[in-house]
Amino acid sequence: MCMGVVGTVSGVIALLAGPTAASEESPKPYPLWDAAVPVPTAAEAPVLDDVRFEQIKKREPDVDGFNWLHGVAAVWHKDALFTFWGHNKGDENTPTEIAQGRHSTDGGRTWSPVWLVAPHTDTEARSHGVFLSHEGALWIFLARFGAGYTHLKTEAFVLNEAAPAPDGAPGVWEPRGDVATGIWPCDEPRRMANGNWIFAGMDTPDGSKWAWPAVAISHGDDFTQWDTIRLPISEDLRTIWGESTVIVEEDALTVIIRPSGKDSYALVSTSADFGATWTPVQWANLPTPSTKLYAGRLATGQRYVVGTLVRDHGRQRHPLCIAVSKPGERALSTLWRIRDDVFAEGPGESAAGTRLSYPYAAEHDGALYVVYSNDGNRGRNRNSAELAVIPTAALAVP
Repeated sequence: MCMGVVGTVSGVIALLAGPTAASEESPKPYPLWDAAVPVPTAAEAPVLDDVRFEQIKKREPDVDGFNWLHGVAAVWHKDALFTFWGHNKGDENTPTEIAQGRHSTDGGRTWSPVWLVAPHTDTEARSHGVFLSHEGALWIFLARFGAGYTHLKTEAFVLNEAAPAPDGAPGVWEPRGDVATGIWPCDEPRRMANGNWIFAGMDTPDGSKWAWPAVAISHGDDFTQWDTIRLPISEDLRTIWGESTVIVEEDALTVIIRPSGKDSYALVSTSADFGATWTPVQWANLPTPSTKLYAGRLATGQRYVVGTLVRDHGRQRHPLCIAVSKPGERALSTLWRIRDDVFAEGPGESAAGTRLSYPYAAEHDGALYVVYSNDGNRGRNRNSAELAVIPTAALAVP
C-alpha cells in the first residue's frame, strides 16, 4: 500500500534533536520519546536476544506470478496465527491487487497453503488491511479502491469456518460489504472505554498525491458501520503520506503518523473524547523515515512502537526496531534492534540496503508476533513476508 514519497538519501545523515523543519521559534515536539533520554543510534541500540524468525511467504514470481507483496497483518484466532497481505502480479496500488493469506497452527514454524481472501473486481483492487478476532468470529477489514486510489473504502469479510473450502484454507471469507468510506485501515481495531472501537489509517482524496491521516470509529459492536474522521492538519503538512497507528488508553487516544519522504520524525494527534475531536497534527520527537509504523500496549502496561526508530536512520527502512515505555508510562524510553538489513543467520532475506517495513504485531501467550515486509533490496515493494517472535519478557524495563 501506500507508496507515498520514500526518501532515497543513501548513507547516514545528521538528524537534529527535533523535527528537521524545526527552528528555535518552533514549539517543542510532542514527547513520544522520553526527552531526557537520547534516542540511540543503530550502533548504540542493542539487538534483542532470543528472537525467533520465520518466513511467511517467499517472493517467488517464477512460481506464482506475483510481483508485489506488502502490508502483512497478523492475529491469533482459536489457537492459530493468521496472516494476510496485498498481492499483485503487476505494480503496487493498481486495480489488479488482491488479498491473500496463510495461517499457522504451530506459532509460525510451518504455514498452510496460500488462500484467497478476496479477488480484485474489473475496476477495483482489494488489498491489504487488518484483522479482528472477536467473540469467536474472525473479521478482515481491507482497502478497496480504483485506479489512482479513487473511491477508497474499507470492505469487511468474516471467516465462515464451517463452509467447505479449498485444501488448506481455514474456511470461506464471506463479504459484509463496504463498512467505511475514505479510509485504508492500517492497524487492528481496538475497543475504547466508551464501548466503541477505533482503527487508524489514511485517506487518499481522489486524484491527490498525498494522503490524509484518519481514523474510523464503530457504532458499538456493529462492525458494519464505521464513521471516518480526518485528523486536523495544516496546509504545510499536506504532502505527507498519512498512514497512521493508534494507541488506545482509558483516558486518551494517541495517533502516530508517517511523515513525508523529506522528513525524519513521526507526527502525532491526540483525542481525550473517544475520537470526537482531535488536536492538530504536530511533530513528535520519535525518529522515523517515511514509512508506516505500528503501535500498541503490551499486557505489561508498556507502550510500544515498531519501525525504524534509530536517530541515524538516514531515511532508510532498516534496522527494524521496537521502542517501549516503562509500565504505566507514556513516553518511550528503551529501544532495541529486532534485526538489521544484513542478516546472514536467517531465515529470510539478507542484503545491504534491504527495506524492513510496514510492521504489524499481535501479542499472544507471552510473546509479541511481529510481521513485516522484506524487499531484499529490490525496491518497489517487491517483498517477502516475514515474522519475528519476541518473548514479552525480553521487552521488560525497570
